[in-house]
Amino acid sequence: MSRIGKIPVSVPQGVSVSINEQTVTVKGPKGTMIQTCSASVSFELKDSSIIIGRNDENKQTKAFHGLYRNLINNMIIGVFKGFSKTLLITGVGYKAEVKDNILILSLGYSSDVYMIIPQGILVAVEAGNKVKVSGINKQQIGEFAANIRKFRPIEPYKGKGIRYENEFVRRKVGKKAGVK
Repeated sequence: MSRIGKIPVSVPQGVSVSINEQTVTVKGPKGTMIQTCSASVSFELKDSSIIIGRNDENKQTKAFHGLYRNLINNMIIGVFKGFSKTLLITGVGYKAEVKDNILILSLGYSSDVYMIIPQGILVAVEAGNKVKVSGINKQQIGEFAANIRKFRPIEPYKGKGIRYENEFVRRKVGKKAGVK
């Protein structure tokens, strides 16, 4: 039995879950999410928890067992609390701003970088250098934050670039450190 898959998913008050064959729908105060699952995994709603089971012992089914358990757990957390990632922009003249549905990044290039904010994601900029990406879909938030970070990854010598708030950057010494 999968160590992750065998743990039941608890459903908090205010969140409703409906299971229709292989489609799981989760509704909560922040929104609604739908996940279509493989036929090799079964779902059972007991009291205020969801139990995920396997229909066979194939290697792929064992992988799906833990996968769908975590996907459903993330859906429940997303519609109940939501997810967020914070990015810090470090560098002279580096800044970000949001206009309408577009994130504008000034990152030292000859022109600004414009990113369209996808549906279902909220982006807030604090003090020009702190970008907070939030929403109900964990995968969508992580992907959008990674795409922002891709434009100017943190560099190890001066520490300039875009990094996650809790990310540790190992700094390197420059050329003059070894000269006597």
